[in-house]
Amino acid sequence: MAALSTVAATSNGINQLNYRVGPNSSVCTTNPQNLHSQLLGTPIKISLQSNNFKPFLTKHCPIKATISFSLPYGKSEAAVSIEKIPKWSSKAIKSFAMGELEARKLKYPTTGTEALLMGILIEGTNFASKYLRANSITLFKVREETIKVLGKADMWFFSPEHPPLTEDAQKALDWALDEKLKSSDNGEITTTHLLLGVWSQVGSPGYKILSALGFNDEKAQELKNVISEPGFVDD
Repeated sequence: MAALSTVAATSNGINQLNYRVGPNSSVCTTNPQNLHSQLLGTPIKISLQSNNFKPFLTKHCPIKATISFSLPYGKSEAAVSIEKIPKWSSKAIKSFAMGELEARKLKYPTTGTEALLMGILIEGTNFASKYLRANSITLFKVREETIKVLGKADMWFFSPEHPPLTEDAQKALDWALDEKLKSSDNGEITTTHLLLGVWSQVGSPGYKILSALGFNDEKAQELKNVISEPGFVDD
């Protein structure tokens, strides 16, 4: 039940994107107190005080890959229209949820790149996990390396329900989004994008674990070539 709850909670937030207006922008100057519900047809009052929630006020603003409104802002350099914002694949959503759950099981206070990596392998049916297993990178080995890199957590520590993302993990998500936006394909952001996002964070726990298990730039480039093919899906 916990896993299903986590997946549901994550699914509700993963395709929401926070927006930040540039310092020289002349738009986004309004401060609405109500947002109109397209489903109910009635105005809904919501608080705009949180620094982590920005309404969709503009057509062209830098965006970041966010999983829920509680996450800190990233530094994605992309600026696209709302209509062209890519969505995360269902397997990427589930991989994130499983990674977050794995961080809790290991009693870690945060969801890091190592947790994202484990989530990809736990989901198991996605292309990235199949590629990793084909190269002898298994969940068991990743867990072992995670403990070597981060150490065992205090057995009496209780992780939060949604361990916050580390800076490296947030940057990995932002990288995945940016990489998808660079392509001309209108498909979804997949677990392969997520895996390459982890690898892009040199020195992060996820990068160290992948490197220790034989993953390298050559394999990363091979995956980049795969996702650059038109019509690639996370099968």
